[in-house]
Amino acid sequence: MFNALVVEKNEYGTEASVQEISYDELPVGEVTVSVDYSAVNYKDGLCIGPGGGLVRNYPHVPGIDFAGTVESSDDPRYKIGDAVVLNGWRVGEKCWGGYAQKARVKADYLVPLPIGLTTKQAMAVGTAGLAAMLAIMALESHNLTPENGPVLVTGAAGGVGSVATAILANLGYDVAVVTGRSKQAQYLKSLGANKIIAREDINETTKRPLEAEAWAGCVDAVGGEMLARILGQMSYGGSVAAVGLAGGSKLPTTVIPFLLRGVNLLGIDSVMQPFKKRKRAWERIVQDLPMDKLESMVTLVTLSDLPALGKDILKGQVKGRLVVDVNG
Repeated sequence: MFNALVVEKNEYGTEASVQEISYDELPVGEVTVSVDYSAVNYKDGLCIGPGGGLVRNYPHVPGIDFAGTVESSDDPRYKIGDAVVLNGWRVGEKCWGGYAQKARVKADYLVPLPIGLTTKQAMAVGTAGLAAMLAIMALESHNLTPENGPVLVTGAAGGVGSVATAILANLGYDVAVVTGRSKQAQYLKSLGANKIIAREDINETTKRPLEAEAWAGCVDAVGGEMLARILGQMSYGGSVAAVGLAGGSKLPTTVIPFLLRGVNLLGIDSVMQPFKKRKRAWERIVQDLPMDKLESMVTLVTLSDLPALGKDILKGQVKGRLVVDVNG
């Protein structure tokens, strides 16, 4: 028997609690992992709470990320004792995930833990950090360099924004950040932000399809009206990497920024990325994310903390990265 956060559905909705479960209850898969750490992402908040259409079967164990050590394996790619990390593949949504001391998954879903990272550091990065790195790689593939001009990061105090800010600053970019939490200004400056923009200053809708050119690139975790506004502020040939939709899924804009300025809107998905690209992104994280800045983002929590934290992250009240010590 081992501990897991189990979400159950009843006539009033869903309820999450720490329970003991057995190996026999784990899903089918080639590799069983002894989990060290998981993380808290926006999707986790949905799966802990209302489900958000992501969870189809109850009882359910959420956790879209985990890192740990292989306990048993029927796949030759992984042997007992190997350190591994998992992000995405709808683990923690359609099948049980990382909010447990043990997890069983398909071998295809795993990536060897990158050399230079501990399992705790890997979960400090997590899906949010992996998505941030994929966004930066996409911007680079569309010719973004530090010489092109300032780069904007929205939702900057959250997980994606925090990691993106730290990486971009370390790469030499002039980083401006958008946040609705003014008290986080010092935290964002410590990650390398040069300019803090209040959310209300850039979240206002405008009837003008184009404004003055301000940003060579953007990592956007907000979407909605803010993204529409930013598209009209992009420099000629600039690109926006869309990572999230904390501000809504609708995009009230026109095609003018794309036609008159050649702006690129790049969609970033971390869930179904192929192995080679995942591996490359993790290598870049080890290379380009300062570990001291990563550590400053981290708050360590336990399984019993998750029901309350799931609500907090949906309300945008979480700073940086929440790392879950499943054995704590």
